[in-house]
Amino acid sequence: MENTTIARPYAEAVFRLADQKGNLPAWSKMLDTMAQVAANPDMQACIGNPKIARGQLVEWFLSLCTDVSEGGRNLVVLMADNGRLALMPQVCEQFEQLKNEREGVLEAQIFTAFPLDQGQQSSLIADLEKKFSRRINATVALDPELIGGVKVVVGDKVIDASVRAKLAAMDLALKS
Repeated sequence: MENTTIARPYAEAVFRLADQKGNLPAWSKMLDTMAQVAANPDMQACIGNPKIARGQLVEWFLSLCTDVSEGGRNLVVLMADNGRLALMPQVCEQFEQLKNEREGVLEAQIFTAFPLDQGQQSSLIADLEKKFSRRINATVALDPELIGGVKVVVGDKVIDASVRAKLAAMDLALKS
């Protein structure tokens, strides 16, 4: 079974709990920390080691996390008991998707050939928010292969305004 499918019930349960108690931001922060701990290669080795008792694993895991609530502790214990602790990054990711849906936020990845200053980044995000009529939570990454311009990925939509894409389109038009 695919990891995202296995992680989904955990993420949905945590989301319902956090939403009912009105503490989505606290759970978001806590899950992010737990996901980072679970993704650490040393922790992955511990999680995958059958010689380490579940109780010891939970103790080590929680000792590396800061500000874990009782609910967060229970989640770690439950996932460890079910042999699913390695899936914490997927649980965190799915929780964030549910949270963003609830809050009307879209995740966007912006790829640029050159660094954007704060004004350019703010302007681009404002344009995207107008286009999608939703708040945009953007991450920006450099991709020198674009040559110039930007490429934006929002969900399953791609807006490619890069020089590389324009050159590819010209190349295709010239070959036709």
